[in-house]
Amino acid sequence: MAHLAPFRAVRYAAQDQSRLVAPPYDILDQADKDALLARSDRNIVAVDLPHTPPKDAGPKEAYERSARTLLSWLNDGTLKQDREPALYVYHQNFRHGGRHFTRQMFFARLRLEDFGKGQVFPHEQTFGGPKADRLMLTRATRANVSPIFGLYPDANNDVSSCFGNVVAREPDAFATMDKVENRLWVCSRGVVTDKVISLMKRLPVFIADGHHRYGTAMNYRNQLMEKQRGLPDEHPAHYVLCVFAGMEDPGLLILPTHRVLCGLSNVTTSMLTEALSDRFDVRPSADAANGEKLVKSLASQGPLALAAYCSADDAAITLSPRDPDLLAAYEPKRAAAWRQFSLSILHRYILDELVTPRFAGGNPPAIHYIKDDAGAIREAKQERGVAFLPQPTTMAELRAICTAGELMPQKSTYFFPKLATGLVINPLVD
Repeated sequence: MAHLAPFRAVRYAAQDQSRLVAPPYDILDQADKDALLARSDRNIVAVDLPHTPPKDAGPKEAYERSARTLLSWLNDGTLKQDREPALYVYHQNFRHGGRHFTRQMFFARLRLEDFGKGQVFPHEQTFGGPKADRLMLTRATRANVSPIFGLYPDANNDVSSCFGNVVAREPDAFATMDKVENRLWVCSRGVVTDKVISLMKRLPVFIADGHHRYGTAMNYRNQLMEKQRGLPDEHPAHYVLCVFAGMEDPGLLILPTHRVLCGLSNVTTSMLTEALSDRFDVRPSADAANGEKLVKSLASQGPLALAAYCSADDAAITLSPRDPDLLAAYEPKRAAAWRQFSLSILHRYILDELVTPRFAGGNPPAIHYIKDDAGAIREAKQERGVAFLPQPTTMAELRAICTAGELMPQKSTYFFPKLATGLVINPLVD
């Protein structure tokens, strides 16, 4: 079962936080940081991104500066800590594809547990990432500045419906960021809070984003336990700040992340077709100039269909395996849900068994991960390479693969839009 707890969040005192919040630290560079600080020197990025890029640990002074900044903002009233433990209801209103969506979420503390030993599941492989940077920031600030993103099954909307009366009033804080309206309500401990925590005890939680931050929280807790020879059972370090969303929420959008293979300047669609045709149904496409239309055309060809664009001949094809369990011969010990997933087939068969040995001299080509459909085509042209464009991962695929104890290939999901950092900070001291 998932163990949640309310907490006394540290939050900005201002109600309108549009100049104060920031995108997740791991998609920002120094220019982004400078632009955010130009809007306000009190922007959360001054605390959350002490060192760029955050792939490795920076100098100790950078993290100490973040801690001093956080403390000074608390002292001068920029930030405040709520007096009562609470859950924090979080909605994002946005438009995508000409439609309006509201993603309904809430902040709480999530009790840490080892993956595979409880009801908290990772969902995809991750790159070696900025754990050292995040650990140094956590040690210095003794806080979770940015949350992880967790998903839970809620087919009957039991959890979200608990907050109906809370969201009927004006929000306690709001912020517009990248054309997304972020709204936050404080839900103090009481009947609603207790009911939500009780309902969540029955449910698994799937980590949608923030695997590195979860691992960092585990490391921080373990090091603190060793240093202090144990911790009280309800010490804040046993928990991590998490935003929770129901898997069936209509506002929970998963968009695809495309793969651009660099340096395959001589590979044409006819060469790919020849390599794939014994196991795939391959069709030429007239949509090479329109990435969005190319991806949309895949829906009629089944869930395993992919598109490929080759810069060498400025042409595109679509491909779908004739046998959905094609990978059984290569990965017989892996779960069927993992084998019968389009990106597993792309990475394990198309890239490993075909592209690398036949077209890349046995050396796996560099892969650029591009979120935009049209951008993937442009990137392939610029890199003189090949773009593979998958369909969006479905929630059913994510859940089936995770509950089977498997991990999706890296960058299998892009949850849109990104969460805003700075609405809620979780202190790791009582």
